[in-house]
Amino acid sequence: ISAEEAIVASASTDVVFVDLRDVREIKREGKIPGAFHCPRGLLEFWIDPESPYHNAIFAEDKRFVFYCNLGWRSALAADIAQQMGLKKVCHVDGGFDAWKKAGGVVESK
Repeated sequence: ISAEEAIVASASTDVVFVDLRDVREIKREGKIPGAFHCPRGLLEFWIDPESPYHNAIFAEDKRFVFYCNLGWRSALAADIAQQMGLKKVCHVDGGFDAWKKAGGVVESK
């Protein structure tokens, strides 16, 4: 979805924004308010309900909006998440950079 669509979606309680960036990126640049942090390297472990590292947030009936800095990691993550069975998944085209350029609110970390 576009950054503008993501900004509109951020008002919904049925949407979970998933920040895939490294913790250093978040500390340096901030994040989308209320976003759930899932380091990209742990995504598959946290999605898989059979994994000992499964995170219950991925079992919720929500729309998951993935984002990273420029949209490359999140595009791949959204594809993998769909392959793993998440039904309502998308990513922010252009990532956090596009979010900021579109006037999206940024939460300092």
